[in-house]
Amino acid sequence: MTDDGDRAVPQVESGSQDLTATTGGPLVVESLFHLAFPVADLEVTRAFYVQLLGCSVGRTSDRWIDLDFGGHQITAHLRPDETPAARGAVGANAVDGHQVPVRHFGLILDRPTWDHLAKRLTAAGTEFLIEPHVRFEGEVGEQATMFFHDPSGNAVELKSFADRSQVFAAED
Repeated sequence: MTDDGDRAVPQVESGSQDLTATTGGPLVVESLFHLAFPVADLEVTRAFYVQLLGCSVGRTSDRWIDLDFGGHQITAHLRPDETPAARGAVGANAVDGHQVPVRHFGLILDRPTWDHLAKRLTAAGTEFLIEPHVRFEGEVGEQATMFFHDPSGNAVELKSFADRSQVFAAED
């Protein structure tokens, strides 16, 4: 291990198998993504994600709720003291003229679904951190995007690429 600032970074030992060599390129995993995040109120969270965003509910307990978030599992854990709303301001970075919250999660959608959700969120009076718009217009990675908070202050981004093959594209 080598030190990278405040944490140790694992190093590939000589003789270890390099995943790039076996896959012929970057590691591609066909699996589902899971994210756990803190919320202040499970019922308010359920209403927001189910009624507004169209998620379905999976398993639940009195301390957490699993949600189907675009085919991926997100788990809202009842931890009011750990929510962004309770902890205060979250940092942001400038991206294409907007301050994007550093801590956020979201989905990449097809454009008709993104348009539908943009209209639904607007009609519901959602207070956007970044209003629905197109960024990087005419450039590699052009995308429709919007940012908003859930009821516990977790930043959520919904976006749709003009060309989905450019999700990981870099400019030359």
